[in-house]
Amino acid sequence: MKLFFRDHVSVIILYCVSFLLLPWIIHTLDDLSSHYFYFIFLVSFLFIIWLIGRYYRRKKLYAHLQKGVLTSDDLHLFEPQAMIEQAYSQKLRQMQYLHLTQQQILEEQGKEKQLVLSHFAHQMKTPLSVIQLIIQSDANSQSEHWQTINKECDKLTFLLNQLLTYERTSNLVADLKIEALPLKELIQEVINDLKDYFIAKEIFPKVMLTENNIIYSDRKWLKIVLYQIINNAIKYGESESSIQIIYDKAILKINNCGDTLPDSEISRVFDLFYTGVKGRTSGEATGIGLYLVKKILTSLEHPFTLQSHERFTTFSIDFSNSVKKS
Repeated sequence: MKLFFRDHVSVIILYCVSFLLLPWIIHTLDDLSSHYFYFIFLVSFLFIIWLIGRYYRRKKLYAHLQKGVLTSDDLHLFEPQAMIEQAYSQKLRQMQYLHLTQQQILEEQGKEKQLVLSHFAHQMKTPLSVIQLIIQSDANSQSEHWQTINKECDKLTFLLNQLLTYERTSNLVADLKIEALPLKELIQEVINDLKDYFIAKEIFPKVMLTENNIIYSDRKWLKIVLYQIINNAIKYGESESSIQIIYDKAILKINNCGDTLPDSEISRVFDLFYTGVKGRTSGEATGIGLYLVKKILTSLEHPFTLQSHERFTTFSIDFSNSVKKS
C-alpha cells in the first residue's frame, strides 16, 4: 500500500491542482461559468504535461518490458528514476541472486554425483576383473556355468565403461586432443578388442582401408565411437554374415546385415535411453550407446548419418573436414 501511494503521488497532486485549486482560483478571480473552456484547457494542458513527465520517468521500464529476449545484462535497469522502477530493479536483483545461488547449489550437487558415480564405477571394475582372472585361470572354466558367468561379467564391464564414458562427456570439450590418426590402425584396435564377440556371434569383419588413410581427431573419443558402432553392428547383425568397414572419399561406412530399422526409429535411436522395438525385445540395449556416439561426434565436428533398408544398416561418418591435407 505504501508503494502504491508513493507511486501515485503525482496523480494525487494533479487531481488536487486540476479539480480543487484551479476552480477555486478561477472562481475567486471571476465567474467560473464564463471561463469553462479556459478551465478545460488548463486541466488538459496539465494532464498532458503530467503524461509526458510520467513517460520520461518510466521510459526505461517500458523499454525493458517490451524486449523480446532478455540476456543476463538486461536484468537490471540502468539508473532507475521512478519509484516503481527502483522497486522493480530491486526485485530483479533479488531474483538474480536467488537464481545464481540455486544454480551454484545444483552445479555442486551435479559435480558430487559425477564423482560418486565415477568412484563406484571404478571400484566395481576391480572385483569384476578379479572374477574374470579366476575364470581364466581355473581349469574347469570351460564348463557352461563358468562361460555364463564370464559372459555376464563382460556385460557388466561394458555397462560400467558406458557409465564412465557418460560421466566423462560432461567435460568433453576440455578433454579433446586433436591429432593425426591412422584410421585403419584405430579400427583394427577396436576389432581386436571385440574379437571374442565376433567369434561368439559368428560374424566376421571386412576392413577395406589403406594404411595411408590419415584423419585428424581425438584418438580416445573416436575409438569409443567406433567401438560402440561396431559393437552394435555385431549385436544386431545376422550370424554367419560380415561387417564391412569401408573408407572412400573421406567417408567411413560401417555396414551390417540384419533387421531393417524403421524410419520412425532412426530419428529416435540417438535419444537418451531409447532402445527401440528390438532393444526392448532382446533386453540387452541400454539406450546410452548411440546417445554417446551422437554427443561425441557432434563435439568432434564429424557429421554422421544412419541409414537402414533392405536388411542392410549403414552408419557413415564424414571426415572430409578432418582428413590429412596432401
